[in-house]
Amino acid sequence: MSETSASTDVSMETLVALCKRRGFIFQSSEIYGGFNGFFDYGPLGVELKKNIRDCWWNDMVRRRDDVVGIETSIIMHPKVWEASGHVAGFTDPLVDCKTSKQRYRADQLFFAAVIVDGATVGYVSALESENTAGELQAAAETLKRKKAIQGQLAAVVAKDMTEAAPDEIALIPSPATGEPGSLTAPRSFNMMFQTNVGAMTDASSVAYLRPETAQGMFVDFKNVVDTGRVKLPFGIAQIGKSFRNEITPRNFIFRSREFEQMEMEYFIHEDADWATCHQEWIAWCRDWLLSIGLPDSHLSLYTHPKEKLSFYSRGTVDIMFKYPFGVQELWGIAARGNYDLTQHANASGKPQEIFDEATKKKFVPHVIEPAVGTDRIFLAVLCAAYAEEDVKDDKGNVEKRTVLRLSPRIAPVKVAVLPLLKNKEALVGRAKELYTKLKRRYAAFYDEGGAIGRRYRRQDEIGTPWCVTIDFDTIEKDGSFTLRERDSMTQKRIQEADLFALLEEQVY
Repeated sequence: MSETSASTDVSMETLVALCKRRGFIFQSSEIYGGFNGFFDYGPLGVELKKNIRDCWWNDMVRRRDDVVGIETSIIMHPKVWEASGHVAGFTDPLVDCKTSKQRYRADQLFFAAVIVDGATVGYVSALESENTAGELQAAAETLKRKKAIQGQLAAVVAKDMTEAAPDEIALIPSPATGEPGSLTAPRSFNMMFQTNVGAMTDASSVAYLRPETAQGMFVDFKNVVDTGRVKLPFGIAQIGKSFRNEITPRNFIFRSREFEQMEMEYFIHEDADWATCHQEWIAWCRDWLLSIGLPDSHLSLYTHPKEKLSFYSRGTVDIMFKYPFGVQELWGIAARGNYDLTQHANASGKPQEIFDEATKKKFVPHVIEPAVGTDRIFLAVLCAAYAEEDVKDDKGNVEKRTVLRLSPRIAPVKVAVLPLLKNKEALVGRAKELYTKLKRRYAAFYDEGGAIGRRYRRQDEIGTPWCVTIDFDTIEKDGSFTLRERDSMTQKRIQEADLFALLEEQVY
């Protein structure tokens, strides 16, 4: 290929279609109409997700001397969630539309008074979006025009429904119907999924699916200290499923009801320089995201203002990512003090202290918590990797190429093996021999169907970094084969030993 022009802008509709078409993600229970907020990962999706998980685990745990891993149960003693504050306080503000029966998170439903010449003439509403203020302003102009109101329209001031005064609620139109009078006042909604353990289904058997993996690490803190030969500072890491009964799951897998978290609790001395440690983990997390292929241009930092911090938090910084639906939180790094261990010590009656040999006293360690959702990283790498190109071949013909420029570290297929012709036994035999060797260690793919260019395109679309073509020179000359690189589409001859050396260097 001699010339390309590329576009890297992608819509969520395009990504969702790609995920379905190529077997990355399916809607859960699709044959029954789907189940909102739940998703299944297909053959390619499960590989990509596993690779993200494995990269995080290798870099966070196996390649560090100060972090160990555990795996705790999804359902824990209900007192865990009482002590952590989740039973009483793990809530979102909920608003119902009594007419349409639609439900909204109150902090994601915005409204504004429509003011003309200083007088309020009505209200408009809009769901949170990348341009909420613009949508409200446009709705205000439409309302003014429909009511044939003369005068100067003021710029709208957007507020969410948690800020609505009691006498305003009945005047705010529902996004579902466009009419006022059907929205309820915001009320608290606990997001934990409740279940029952044992034969009885009364209050004594109530338990919860965990809404986060963090509490398992706090509850097992002393077990790790007593058995793991760890010394401060040290971390406990965990990857696992969490469940939150989101009022409005949205943006595909970005906000769902069942998701996977990768969390680490890094315990430090009570007198340690927590701010420096916090900044070090922010930098580590950002560097790790770059290492799996996210572009620095799509990343930014958001420091939570002091007035919005949890009462126990000393500081929280989110690494933000530019998704198609706006800049949103990807990875949160929080300095949580010693709140969690202290809560569990008080609730259980079991001290959660460490003995300091230097000062000869016991204390409860403080913690820095980097917490990220595997699914959000999955979505971010797809967004960053997707590109469409108009590719011009040597004959001047233009064709469309869809490519996922996934990092080799996380690509679901590392290398595809392609015999030039499927009806030549020598080519097929050599290709299958190489494929068998590769798949002992790497996720490889064998494809002999269709023209070689079409086979390249299929691998481009699923993000395979390299394609190997077994041709007649492989059989008749020096045994080398053609290696095609995905992003540049350049080709070169390479020996088998060099291929394995390349994979060893690039994949891990």
